[in-house]
Formats: sequence, structure tokens, C-alpha cells
Amino acid sequence: MRVGLMGGTMDPIHLGHLLVAEEARQALGLEEVVFIPTGQPWMKPDGVMASGAHRLNMVRLAIGSNPFFRADALEVDRDGPSYTVDTLEALKAGGHKDDDLHFILGADLLKDLHEWRDPARMLELCRLVVAPRVGYDDREGSGLGSLSAGASARTVFLEGPAVGVSSTEIRRRAARGWSIRYMVPEAVVEYIERYGLYRQEE
Repeated sequence: MRVGLMGGTMDPIHLGHLLVAEEARQALGLEEVVFIPTGQPWMKPDGVMASGAHRLNMVRLAIGSNPFFRADALEVDRDGPSYTVDTLEALKAGGHKDDDLHFILGADLLKDLHEWRDPARMLELCRLVVAPRVGYDDREGSGLGSLSAGASARTVFLEGPAVGVSSTEIRRRAARGWSIRYMVPEAVVEYIERYGLYRQEE
């Protein structure tokens, strides 16, 4: 089974995440895309404003109408920092032992992949699917070759869509009381308003 994996803090999940997941599903013939919001991100432990439970709830609301999407609480339920390689190991040891895993990430993250925990092992466990981001289009300078032998052969670059929406900007707008409609699904707008999320951010 060909399975896509969408990781990240998703604080909050927005239309860019959904567009990229659907593009990857169609372009690569994925039978399922699993959204796995980060529990405690190791790279920015103080940057997440909403709890793991809130972020997971928003993911579930956002993907509920797509039968090919599902949410997994694996990282939210895990104690301590979340490392992608640990998640991949857990998935392979569980119900995805024989699946062909495709880890989807934005092009903006590619340049820092060498700083992630055991990227060589990651590339043994999955294929990388790189989604374009506005302002990031440097495949040659990605440093894939330094991660492991054959890294480039296990990496796919999606042609589109290049999405400029960011969770950081959404949080800033929500903090100021500005509209975030059309940046996130309507159900997520309502959830953020109901629980007053991101209001405390300067």
C-alpha cells in the first residue's frame, strides 16, 4: 500500500496542508494520506501555541470530508520531543510494516534536513515528497546527496501547488482579531474562535 505521511506542528492546519496532501495523493497514486501532528517539536519547543489535543482536533475537523485522509495521534500521545525517524520506526513496527511510505514536507524544510535525527535512516524507511513553497526552489542546493547514498533517487519533487499560506501568519492574524477565513477550513475557523486560540500571542 502506498501511504503518504503529513507531519509538522499544524498550528493550525491550513488550506496549504490540504492542497499539498491532495496533490501528493493524486500525483503519486497514494491510497491514503495520514496526518500526524507533532507532539512536542524538538526544533521549536516554545513555538507551539495550541496544545497537541487542540491541534489534533483541528486536523480531524479539516480532513473529515476526505475519505482518503485520516489523522493519527501517534506523536501527540508520545512523551518527550517528536522525531520523525522514531515515528517512521513505530509505523513500520505497527500496521504499516509492508507499506511504501512517502513523507511529505515543504521545500523550506529541505535545507535543514541534515539536522534532523538520523536522516539516513529516515530515507531507508520512507521516500521524501517535497512540496514547493513560495521563495524556495533550489533542488541542486538541497544537500540531499550529503544525507545518504541514493537520497536523491528516493526523493520526489511535486510540481505544485506552491502555497504561500503559513501557520505563523494565521496565528498572528488570529491574535489581532483579523479574519483567517479562506486560509483555514471553516470548521477550523469556528474551532479557533470557540476556544480563543492564539489570542495570547503578541
